[in-house]
Amino acid sequence: MLNPRRFYHAVGRKKFLEFLLLAAFILFFYGPMLNMLMLAFANEYTVPAVLPQEWGFKWWKYVFAQNSLVSSIVQSFIVAIITTAVSMVLCIPAAYSIARFKYRGRKLFMLSFLLTNAFPKLGIYTSIAVLFYRYGLMGTYAGVVIIHMINSMMFMVWLPASAFRSVHRQQEEAARDVGAGPVRTFFKITLPMAMPGIAVATLYTFLGSMEEAQGTLLVGLAKVQTMPVAMYGIVLDSSAVQIGAVFAILLIIPSALMIFLMRKYIGPEAISGGFKMK
Repeated sequence: MLNPRRFYHAVGRKKFLEFLLLAAFILFFYGPMLNMLMLAFANEYTVPAVLPQEWGFKWWKYVFAQNSLVSSIVQSFIVAIITTAVSMVLCIPAAYSIARFKYRGRKLFMLSFLLTNAFPKLGIYTSIAVLFYRYGLMGTYAGVVIIHMINSMMFMVWLPASAFRSVHRQQEEAARDVGAGPVRTFFKITLPMAMPGIAVATLYTFLGSMEEAQGTLLVGLAKVQTMPVAMYGIVLDSSAVQIGAVFAILLIIPSALMIFLMRKYIGPEAISGGFKMK
C-alpha cells in the first residue's frame, strides 16, 4: 500500500493538500450517489453492514409491478413535456421583445420573473392554491403545469433574451436585404443562432419540472402524482430504502440523458449571459 509519508515527500506539501481536498470532495459529493446505486441493486441490506447481503433487481421489479408507480413515471414525463412546450411558446416571444425592443419598465419586467424564486415556495404555492380553488384548477393537469411554469419562467425568459441579444442586427439586416421577410429572417437567422441559449433554458425547464414536488403535491391533490410526489410517500411509508434509491435513479436517468444530448450547448457563456440585464 502507498505510504502517506512517502507520498507527501514525493509530491510536496501543496500537491498533497490538493490531493486531500480532492479526496474529500469526491467522498462527500460522490459518496451518497455511490451509496444510492448500491442500495438500488441490493435485494437485502441491513445496517451496520457496509455492503448488501444480497444483490439483484428485486426492488426494480417491485417498482415496475406497481401500477401507481408506473403511472407516476408516465405522468412526470407528460407534465414535463407540456410544461416545456408551453413555456417555450409563451416565453420565447417575451424574451425576443426584451432583447430587441427598448420600452419603459423592461428591466422591471425582467426582474419580476426573479420574484417567484426569491421567496419560500410553499408560501407562494399556498397563496396560489386559494386562486386555483376558485377557478377549479386544483387536482388538474392545467394547475400542475402552471405551477411548474412559474418556477421555470425566469430561465425561459432570461437565458433566451441573452441569446437573442448576442445575434447582431447586421446579420438580420443582411438577410432582409436579399429579400427575406421578417418571419423568414427570424426562423432562418435569429432563431438558429440563439438556439444554444434556448436549449439551455429548455433543459433547465424540463429538469426543473421533473423534480418539482411541493407544488405538485399541493395543487395536484394526489390526482396528479409525479415521480417526486410518489417518492415522498415511498420514503415516508416504506421501510425499504431500496425503493427510494430506485426512484432516485429513475429521476436521474432523464436528467443525465438530456445533459448528454445538449452537452454542446451547455457552457458558462450561455448560462451566465442570461443574468446580464442591459
